[in-house]
Amino acid sequence: CIAVVRIRGTISASMQARETLAMLHLPRNNYAALVDDRPAFQGMLKTARDYVTYGEPSKETVALMIKKKGRLIGDRELTDDYAQKSGFKSLDDLIEAVYAGRVEYWKLKAVQPVFRLHPPSKGFKGKIKRHYGSGGELGNRGEEIDKLLRRML
Repeated sequence: CIAVVRIRGTISASMQARETLAMLHLPRNNYAALVDDRPAFQGMLKTARDYVTYGEPSKETVALMIKKKGRLIGDRELTDDYAQKSGFKSLDDLIEAVYAGRVEYWKLKAVQPVFRLHPPSKGFKGKIKRHYGSGGELGNRGEEIDKLLRRML
């Protein structure tokens, strides 16, 4: 499971980058999505690395994202009733399946594929035009995505 957060706009971006962000279901800044660790998604992240940050979140962070910011169509909260209708025992089982990669979150029926997050509290720590390895915010940040996501929830 990989969490992808869009942090830059697409003014003067290439058409390929714009299309990739659309395929990742990231139409606006501060939107996040959960994707698998497949080669197809790895290529998409490589294409969009100048506009997003991503990493491997912990199970607790994924659970927090789904419980606090997960929404059904019509802006309703995810509940145990929805999880039972989808074939899971409870919302916790659904979260476990999403984290383990058995279920793709964005393919669930009647679920909005994105999480609308707040800007990070106390702002971004580095420049949003540089990559994470060189003191910025873009690109792969590995386990450090947890800190950013918790500040954005």
